[in-house]
Amino acid sequence: MDKVIKIGCEILVIKEGKLLFGKRKNTFGEGSWGLPGGHLEYSEKLVNAAKRELEEETGIKEGDLKLVAIVDDPREDQHYLHVAFKLDNFTGEAKLMEPEKCAEWKFFSMEELPDNIFIGHKKIIETFVKKTLYLS
Repeated sequence: MDKVIKIGCEILVIKEGKLLFGKRKNTFGEGSWGLPGGHLEYSEKLVNAAKRELEEETGIKEGDLKLVAIVDDPREDQHYLHVAFKLDNFTGEAKLMEPEKCAEWKFFSMEELPDNIFIGHKKIIETFVKKTLYLS
């Protein structure tokens, strides 16, 4: 078992009350819907990782990021600490920048989220909806 705690930086992109998800492909959780985001790199600040991942995956460069969720997610086979930011005041549209990893980007209403949300992102959504900062 890998004894490293991995840190994921995810972004909740909300437009007109709808949340952006990407349909994962060629990776763990293929076919499920996940938030834009990825891993924190060594010596990188959390907010910079979120900005980098957002641009790499969606092409969105502008906007204000606000910390909205920290999720401690130890599982049998791995341990993740997810740090999620909400993106406000952004311009542009989500583009498919990594078609080898994502089949499409789609906005879902908060009342009708997809059933098959990526396992690592379910608790992030739950934390955000409950308006709590931390979920263990």
